[in-house]
Amino acid sequence: MRILVVEDDPDLSRQLKQVLKEQGYAVDVATDGVEGHFLGDTEPYDAVVLDLGLPQIDGVSVLQKWRADERKMPVLILTARDQWSEKVAGFDAGADDYLTKPFHTEELLARLRALLRRAAGHTTDTIELGDLVVDNRAARAFVNGMGIKLTSHEFRLLSYMAAHKGRVISRTEMVEHIYDQDFDRDSNTIEVFIGRLRKKIGTDRIETVRGLGYRLVDPDAPDQA
Repeated sequence: MRILVVEDDPDLSRQLKQVLKEQGYAVDVATDGVEGHFLGDTEPYDAVVLDLGLPQIDGVSVLQKWRADERKMPVLILTARDQWSEKVAGFDAGADDYLTKPFHTEELLARLRALLRRAAGHTTDTIELGDLVVDNRAARAFVNGMGIKLTSHEFRLLSYMAAHKGRVISRTEMVEHIYDQDFDRDSNTIEVFIGRLRKKIGTDRIETVRGLGYRLVDPDAPDQA
């Protein structure tokens, strides 16, 4: 999953980027409302962590602009002021959840996972396809109860496919959701990652749909075509 962090505090933004990347997310950071609005308006993020007290354009205005443009990604707002009026303004602007500073990063991660689960239509952090289990909280995957050693990009790709299991996903969509903005994006590397994943989780779990993309399936389930 790909996350946008819009936070003007350099220490906090660095901390959040590091923690989120350690959890397997691709992360972009914006330090003011103008940059944050631009990235959120032009890139396909799976979720956004948005500070309300931003320079140039405040967070509530940024969120209002996104929602007016029908940008539907889940947004978790951050505020340094524990005031009910600010929370209400954030929710009225289209926020999905909030955290008041200071906060524990574990709580932010839990709230973010909950937003991503709801957006993908899942009820837990664990996604199962037969004997393949993807645990997004632990950033690990298992086959027949045995842990699989995955690189960060392999896990991102598997996690994204698991969240959309059974659906055909194009290489372009995969590139947009597993790489951050600074990464040298090349859709050809997706084929490399798919090949590696097939060796690790089983060749029959990832179907190639010619001309369209790839689909993660349970090979032992009834016909999924």
